Amino acid sequence: MQQRPWHSMSWVDVAKLFEVNPDKGLSRREADRRESKLGRNVLTEKKGVHPVVLFLGQFKDFMVLVLLAATAVSVLLGELADSITILSIVLLNAVLGFVQEYRAERSMESLKQMTAPEAKVLRDGVEQRIPAAELVTGDIVLLESGDRIPADLRFIQVINIEVEESALTGESHPVHKSIAPVEDEFTPVADRRNMGYMGTIVLAGRGAGCVVATGMATEMGMIADMMQEVVEEDTPLQIRLAQLGKWLVILSVLVCGLVVLTGIWRGEGFYKMFFAGVSLAVAAIPEGLPAIVTLALAIGVQRMIKRQAIVRKLPAVETLGCATVICSDKTGTLTQNEMTVRQIYTGASMIAVTGYGYDPKGDLCGMPTIWPEHVNKTLRVAALCNNATLTKKGVQVAGLFRSPGGKEAKWGVDGDPTEGALLVAAAKAGIWREVLEKKEKRVAEIPFDSERKRMSVVYQDKRGTRAYIKGAPDTILALCRYEWTENGLAEFTAERKLAVMRAHDAMARQALRVLAMAEKTLEAGIEGAAEDVEQNLTFAGLMGMIDPPRASARQAIQVCRRAGIKPVMITGDHRLTAEAVARELGIIQGRADDEMMTGVELARLDDAELQRRVMDLSVYARVAPKDKLRIVRALKRQGQIVAMTGDGVNDAPAVKEADIGIAMGQNGTDVTREASAMILRDDNFATIVAAIEEGRVIHDNIRKFIRYLLSCNLGEVLTMFLAILIGLPLPLLAIQILWVNLVTDGLPAMALGLEQGEEGIMDRPPRLPGESVFARGLARRIVVRGTMIGLSTLLVFTAGLFLGADLLAARTMAFTTLVFAQLFHVFDCKSEVRGIFEANLLGNPYLIAAVAISVLMQLSVIYLAPLQAIFKTVQLAGWQWTLILCFSGGPTILIGFWRFIRGSLSGGRKTQLQRR
Repeated sequence: MQQRPWHSMSWVDVAKLFEVNPDKGLSRREADRRESKLGRNVLTEKKGVHPVVLFLGQFKDFMVLVLLAATAVSVLLGELADSITILSIVLLNAVLGFVQEYRAERSMESLKQMTAPEAKVLRDGVEQRIPAAELVTGDIVLLESGDRIPADLRFIQVINIEVEESALTGESHPVHKSIAPVEDEFTPVADRRNMGYMGTIVLAGRGAGCVVATGMATEMGMIADMMQEVVEEDTPLQIRLAQLGKWLVILSVLVCGLVVLTGIWRGEGFYKMFFAGVSLAVAAIPEGLPAIVTLALAIGVQRMIKRQAIVRKLPAVETLGCATVICSDKTGTLTQNEMTVRQIYTGASMIAVTGYGYDPKGDLCGMPTIWPEHVNKTLRVAALCNNATLTKKGVQVAGLFRSPGGKEAKWGVDGDPTEGALLVAAAKAGIWREVLEKKEKRVAEIPFDSERKRMSVVYQDKRGTRAYIKGAPDTILALCRYEWTENGLAEFTAERKLAVMRAHDAMARQALRVLAMAEKTLEAGIEGAAEDVEQNLTFAGLMGMIDPPRASARQAIQVCRRAGIKPVMITGDHRLTAEAVARELGIIQGRADDEMMTGVELARLDDAELQRRVMDLSVYARVAPKDKLRIVRALKRQGQIVAMTGDGVNDAPAVKEADIGIAMGQNGTDVTREASAMILRDDNFATIVAAIEEGRVIHDNIRKFIRYLLSCNLGEVLTMFLAILIGLPLPLLAIQILWVNLVTDGLPAMALGLEQGEEGIMDRPPRLPGESVFARGLARRIVVRGTMIGLSTLLVFTAGLFLGADLLAARTMAFTTLVFAQLFHVFDCKSEVRGIFEANLLGNPYLIAAVAISVLMQLSVIYLAPLQAIFKTVQLAGWQWTLILCFSGGPTILIGFWRFIRGSLSGGRKTQLQRR
């Protein structure tokens, strides 16, 4: 039935199409018929997963099943404390996973809360309030200031109506609505001035509209549908840990089975070898790994909070470390979200204005101490034709005070951001509205509307009555007959108007939003009629403003480029504005046409073409919600790990689809926060980069304790396997293996999770998404050090027997060598590139404490009689300690010395090359 989009049709045609009389509305009977046919005006939700099923699903992971099996084995071995520990680890991880998934399921609930509960409609010619769920297409909805629009509608009447659409479109300014058709059928949602959308809010004025879409057919409904289509995927960390768990279990069972069979073949008792094999299997499988990973991620969360990032989903902490693309909104994230006047054109001169944001610190460059009259006139119009209020720490500024309150207080604006920028520019010249209004009194106001494109106020004082007008330059210039110049009042000639428009065009090319200022002295009795006030005006000047880029964002983008991360700006703003900001930030470095695309151009590309071009594009302007989702999916199909920021409802599907969804803490909606993995408390792009750095640190730390745990476990397995293979008695008992695995391994491994980042961590490219946890030589290091630990332990055991120690003493020597070899090795794990002589060994006090505690615990097992009986140990003599320390600490010291020599030689060669 619909021939063209609603916005491109006249409201008369829309009313005819829906067979409704705008003066009477639908009849009750017709409304009921349409509701039964089309359904209710509600956002429907696909059937979700029951919380109980969601919780039980946490136990399907392979590593979790292995840990549950280890719990059962520990019970069989009589190690109740061990089984309780392992079970606690499993339950902790299950609870954390359940909470994160349950939160993600609530994003639709937050979206529903944005819909209006009631609507004021015209039915049977009578105004009445009905539940918004009962609205149908063709209903005539009446709106006034403060109302939430209950469905998508085409305006049929507007009286100075302004709508806040930022949650839906990302547009930071209120939208002035009209009833005129928008000719272009492909006009983006943000530019459809004659449409109202479900969930948006009427800020001012009143009007009426004809409902054209309800429920899931609305723009909000389409977003809800996209959100429910997004499938949650496992993070790279979850995938790698699952793979690691499977390999470890398979290898451990095979090796331990081989140890048992070899021992029986060598003549050891079945019962003894079975329990030794089971103990070795429990030792070989790092059941503490999930707990230590969780701890490292939780520590990362705490560090990120200090850097203004709140993490809602733990795995996202590590995923940040392999981010390859950051897709960011412009307003408030890359920019300050504080409009700032950059240039003033008056009296044929262009004046640069310094300063940032709403802080009235700054200057008008090149101006004398006493402002020329034409400059003063321009700034007076800016201050008086204004309804915003400059504040500091929530307190209204009273004129003469430049910096009231403490230094830490932040300046802000109550009211329209554009008017706030004008107030601040005037304040930089010492012109405050509060001071002016002590002498002049406002007696009338003609509000801005989209037809007139201007606002006027009328003030009176002892000298008479004056009008101050601001608005769109083309509109204001057409109404001006005179202008203020450096030489006073002069006629505003056609030549001068052309010069002013050239100045306007130059400012517009810099993406400045330009407003013209004018004034008029009124005759007595003329106070508020637009046709009397807004004619024969005196032009004062132009003021160009922009939401300036954050200085921290500019630096953060440089860091991104060094770190191999592609920054992408996706904004609802116009192309010129987006290009200017992107160039200033360094996002665009070449030709704009090669790196930039608008929503209209994007709509012409199919998914395959977008995927082909997506890595060449850095800026997307004037985009629709579905465009953001397409961009994220295209990047993911290219194998990228995508971080996506968002604040409005329109961003929620893309935020949910991204590998790391990031919501704004200050200006974001609840819907986007529920869909996100991380929230920025300060809405700052630099915070994302800081979080990525923290993610890289955490991933490095995870590699460090995986290296430590697996090399230690390999050393334990090799000690037992080689001893049985060459016919030696068992060098370790089952209880000693469990002691090493659950006590002396655990504390140092956890402490490694607290390591600070290494230098240059943001000067290397992101790791590949599919990169194995053993990549970059980690597997080789684990095998080499695990073999050294096993051989050292076995050599000490053999030497003890050869030098006359009995079996109990030799086992105590092997047991202690194994523990101390691991404690020496933990210092080597602090860095993958530096040895112990180059690394800061005392930089992590938690590691020092963990090693000290482990040493004391091991000494207590050797020297305290009650523990000697439990662990089958004896006191050691001096020569035995000499052997233990030499074989346990020797490999670490030798490797550290070799790395130091190699690093020194490498550094010397680099210095020689630099000198050449």
